[in-house]
Amino acid sequence: MIERPEPKKLRKEFALFHLVPNMLTVAAICAGLTAIRLGVHGAYLEAVLLILAAAVLDGLDGRLARLMGSDSRMGAELDSLADFLNFGIATPLLLYFWALQDAGGAGWLSVLIFAVCAVMRLARFNVAGKSDIPADEDSKKYFVGVPSPAGALMSMMPMYVSFAFTDAPLLPDALIGAWMIAMGLLMISRVPTWSFKATRISRENVKFFLVGFAALCAALLTFAWVALTALCLIYAGAVTWTLVDDRLKKKRGH
Repeated sequence: MIERPEPKKLRKEFALFHLVPNMLTVAAICAGLTAIRLGVHGAYLEAVLLILAAAVLDGLDGRLARLMGSDSRMGAELDSLADFLNFGIATPLLLYFWALQDAGGAGWLSVLIFAVCAVMRLARFNVAGKSDIPADEDSKKYFVGVPSPAGALMSMMPMYVSFAFTDAPLLPDALIGAWMIAMGLLMISRVPTWSFKATRISRENVKFFLVGFAALCAALLTFAWVALTALCLIYAGAVTWTLVDDRLKKKRGH
């Protein structure tokens, strides 16, 4: 009789240490859901802070999982669902509660367009991540389109401006809705977007980078909304520059 190997037994226990990345993802989900609740009750500043906290947690969980060797398919799917909740649902709903409710159907249409763009962006990213085709060096340096966390944080720039300059008049609802739609379309575009994960810093420039990072942290802690507005403008400039540079490279290639 041929002996068949016994099926692998599923692990019944996990080290708590290995669950930390998933715990961060769940914390991000809680932050996004609470941001929706606060937005319903008009606590917009606190809701924005929770979305920002969710973005920070989103940047930590995956990298922490890879460093700890505890990344898994379940963790990846959980992270993707958290991204859609926090950046595809909570963010546009917060903008809707804040400014677009009075815009009627047009305001809600901008929310729907942004949410659909976000889910399409995440679906495309997930499919690309499961592809067997190895990525070349250039593709590692750039994302295709704006990542959903960046698109969500950029879409909230009208709120940053409002919090930073409280005496200034609010931006028109039509402009806020158009800005959110533009950010949604950028997420599903083919625009090459710089990826900081592939950036390398020479040993000689590390000290300057750390000083610059300290200055950025000080600006965010002291002039949070002005600094966030400035970061959004810098990021928009970087996206524009990579698009122009990509077009110029293609023309030279021909």
